[in-house]
Amino acid sequence: MKGILKIYHPEETLKYFIKSTYCKSVYSNTKNFLEVEILTDDSLDHVEDDSLQYNFPQLSLNVFDYPIAVSDLAGHSFHIEDTDDDTYTEADLFDDEEAFLFDNDLTFENKDGELQLCWTGSITDFYTGADEPIPFKLKCNFRQDDIEVDE
Repeated sequence: MKGILKIYHPEETLKYFIKSTYCKSVYSNTKNFLEVEILTDDSLDHVEDDSLQYNFPQLSLNVFDYPIAVSDLAGHSFHIEDTDDDTYTEADLFDDEEAFLFDNDLTFENKDGELQLCWTGSITDFYTGADEPIPFKLKCNFRQDDIEVDE
């Protein structure tokens, strides 16, 4: 397991396990940009049959083209807020529903030689359609996968 995402809905806490992660500080045209992609696992073995999560078994959270002043992410925190002119975050529900992210705080640390991310924020209540966004907390690491090539 690479991490966990918890969405604190008023009716229940929804728990998503992380399937894959991607994080990079990209240098382009003399500027650094942050890119993060978190994809949850679509397994529902740990979920009760009547859970709200059954309608949304998988989602992804993304940060793209966010300008940063550093190339090494460890030890840095970023507050990301989308505006009408600039959109840096995206939530993909893998269906026709739309969700938006708000008040994103990303903190990167070096834990045992691996980059770790703690991401807190709020997401549109796509479960019940309520007007008030619901808080979430995500914690994951970015461990390099060892790729084995068979000859």
